[in-house]
Amino acid sequence: MNNLTRLLAVASLAALAAGTAEARELRLASGAPPAHPATDPMYNSFMEFLPEETGGELTGLMIGPEVVGIVAVKQALQSSLAEVGNVLPLFAAGDLPNTVLTADLAFLATTPHAMGAAVTEYVVTCEECQAEFKAMGGVFVGAGSSDIYVLLTTKPVHSLADLQGLRLRSGGTPYARWAEALGAAPAQVPVSDTFESMSQGVLDGTMASVSDLISYRLVDVAKYIIDVPLGTYHTTSNFTVAGGAWAELTPELRADFARAANRSSALFTQSWGYDRAADARQAALDAGIEIIQPDQDLLDATNAFRFSDVADAVSVAESQLGVTGAADKIARFQALVEKWTAITDAANGDVDAIAAAVQTEVWDKVDWSTYGL
Repeated sequence: MNNLTRLLAVASLAALAAGTAEARELRLASGAPPAHPATDPMYNSFMEFLPEETGGELTGLMIGPEVVGIVAVKQALQSSLAEVGNVLPLFAAGDLPNTVLTADLAFLATTPHAMGAAVTEYVVTCEECQAEFKAMGGVFVGAGSSDIYVLLTTKPVHSLADLQGLRLRSGGTPYARWAEALGAAPAQVPVSDTFESMSQGVLDGTMASVSDLISYRLVDVAKYIIDVPLGTYHTTSNFTVAGGAWAELTPELRADFARAANRSSALFTQSWGYDRAADARQAALDAGIEIIQPDQDLLDATNAFRFSDVADAVSVAESQLGVTGAADKIARFQALVEKWTAITDAANGDVDAIAAAVQTEVWDKVDWSTYGL
């Protein structure tokens, strides 16, 4: 091999190596079915935004829920089957008690965008939360929120008396506390099993986002929407990055990743918290599902629970989750909810403006050379 041939060979290998480095493909797991907003628009948009924000250096490959369902996302990240996943902290309460603290405050909800932003800032700036994610082997990169939860049932519920003994799926402890306080019977059933449980009569209904009518085909089994406000499901970890994959990225790529994730989280909340809810209500009307405005006694009992539940949340956090200083942490979260309610109200539904505010208030203040490490 002469010198020219040798130089050309070295140059070709260098170009190949550079090309490989420019196209790092991350394995993604939304854990949700195609119709769920966690997949579309959240992860679908992220696959578009990621190469856009990183100049093509990072791309994504989706792993379907038939391989990694929502309850298995944490394990998939820990085994490296997935490198980025949608972890629901309530499914990992033992690992993430300080993060789950915010989930126990569902009934503090104001608006979906405010709740998603408040959780994002809380977790990013919470030392205990960050330490818990690190010990679990993941990195938190943003949260989102549902619409205000309601009851989707197979039986009519007008009054507090109608609620007595009703078997309802609960997506977390605050919903279970509400159900028990008002006389219903909560059941911990995976959301993916709700359709079967309701169709077989195991459950009388679910405390859920109205968009579950579409996302989980409950429109085919539910007969009533009971418009009793049950707060939001806002404690998510939309883009949880496996620690090893995160450590391989440069600080610049971590910042780029977060910008892409932040944009997608805003679209997710807009879809789950607003657009899907409106579409689901129309689908319900088209399917003949009756929308019931509950009697005042049920609304009053729910409102009373909302005010009394903060003290219970403190007790649960300290006695069951092992969180120290829970009252002060809840007060800090309440202050963030107020802050972000004002910011998102001022944005008046402009999703780009909301994403820009979270970018400025939260992500632009992060030190990417140390965050998550």
